[in-house]
Formats: sequence, C-alpha cells, structure tokens
Amino acid sequence: MAKQVDEFLMEKRRRIGRVIGGLLLIQMVGLTAGFIMLKPGVGPDFLTQATGLESQIRVAVLLLLANAGIALAIGVSSYATFTNYSSPFAIALVAIATGWVLMRLVDSVHILSMLSLSQRFAEHDGAKSDLYNLLADSLRSTRNLAHYGELLVIDVWFGLFYGALFLFRLVPRLLALFGLLAVALHLVGLPLAMFLGYPTILPLAYGIGLSYLLIGGWLVAKGLPAGQSLKEIVGV
Repeated sequence: MAKQVDEFLMEKRRRIGRVIGGLLLIQMVGLTAGFIMLKPGVGPDFLTQATGLESQIRVAVLLLLANAGIALAIGVSSYATFTNYSSPFAIALVAIATGWVLMRLVDSVHILSMLSLSQRFAEHDGAKSDLYNLLADSLRSTRNLAHYGELLVIDVWFGLFYGALFLFRLVPRLLALFGLLAVALHLVGLPLAMFLGYPTILPLAYGIGLSYLLIGGWLVAKGLPAGQSLKEIVGV
C-alpha cells in the first residue's frame, strides 16, 4: 500500500512538472508574439501609427495580460510542491506573480490611452499638432516607466522561480543556473538601464527566451522529481 501511495505521489509530481513546463512554453510563445505585435503601435511615431493598428494593439494587450496570468497559474500550480521545501518561497512566487498581473494592467491602461490619443489626433486631421505631440511625448514617457517597471517585476519573478528550481534541485542545476544568468543579463540590459539612465542593451535580453525553451522543455519531458525535504537537499 505504501509503495502504491509513493508511486501515486511521484506520478502526481511528474504531472505537475509537465503542466508547469507546458505553461512556460506557452508563455514564451505568447510573450514573444505579444511584444512583436505591440511594438509598431507604441514607438516614437505612435501618434500617427497606432490608430491604424487598433485591432493588433488590442489583441496584443489581451495576449500579454493572459501571459501575466500564466505566471500566476504557475505560482498556484507549484505552490503545494514548493511548500514542501519552503513556504516563504511558495508564497512569494504567488505574490510576485500577482504583482506582475497588476503591473501588466497598469501598462495596458497606458497603451490603450496612447491608442485613444492617436485616434483623437486622426479625427482632428492633425490639427493642434503641437499640443498632441506634447501629450504624446508625455504619455509615451509615462508608459515606458510602467513598462520597465513591469519588466523589473518579471525579472524578480523569474529569479525567484529559477532560484527555487536550483535550490530544491527540481531541474538539473546547470539548467537552473543558465536561467538565473539569463535573468541577470535581462535585468542589466533592460529594466536597470531605464532606471539607472544608461542605454538599453537589447541583445542581453535574448537569453531569457532560451531559458524558457530549455527549462520548460525539460519539465515537459521529465516532470518534477520525487520529493525531498529541504534538509535532505542541503544535507543538514
């Protein structure tokens, strides 16, 4: 009977791991598609361009919001597993994912405000262009702050998630270390650049996509390993 219970629990952990891995891969595709779709409508010339991209922008906003929700789903799915090792880790992962959703909502409000301003500008046939350009510059700057604030929250969430995978040995540690390195490079290349005032370094952000693929793929293939306590893992 005990053996059957152990086998059931092991299979349950494998299934949970595969669900988390699948969610990571879906999120990778969704975030990539969302940001690509959104980019033309939030650039420096959004005032004249966004109104012609209304449907694309609205779809991108919904897609990015859904992918923020995936982070929350991962936090909830992994909660029972992570509490076996550290309740603070499990709680923090859900809390920061909630912060990601909230930051995504704030960014979405700014994006839709930019779209609305572009539509009003088009309706007035470019009249009062000086005023509209002033409003556009101000709105875009505010939106950038919201966007990079969201990226900072995303990096904190991934740092915590990959850190948990490393600390609790839920994936090979080299994979988890690669994920942590990718997050660190993304942090340096994008959000910190915005807040510290140096130019963004976009190539540093690309590694996080590969970390999605490697870690998500591993979890889909292998699931989560048999449970151990934190004391067993660290050897105390």
